[in-house]
Amino acid sequence: MNKNRSKKLFERACRLVPGGVNSPVRAFKAVGGSPIFIKKASGARIWDVDGNEYIDYVASWGPLIFGHAHPKIVEALKRQAE
Repeated sequence: MNKNRSKKLFERACRLVPGGVNSPVRAFKAVGGSPIFIKKASGARIWDVDGNEYIDYVASWGPLIFGHAHPKIVEALKRQAE
């Protein structure tokens, strides 16, 4: 699995953000490996900047019960933003 672009972005993020991530896991090394950088998501699927596709089994521990970018939720957010 290619993760070259994610790796480069993580190296850059480490220079800009403590631990390189904006999450409770400030030092990503504590969980092993390096993080992926998400480019897009839809439903239960996520794609990283390297073009790898993943299934999101975690769903942000509950808040994403409808998946990523659910059309009805996106439309409601657009209406509220206007």
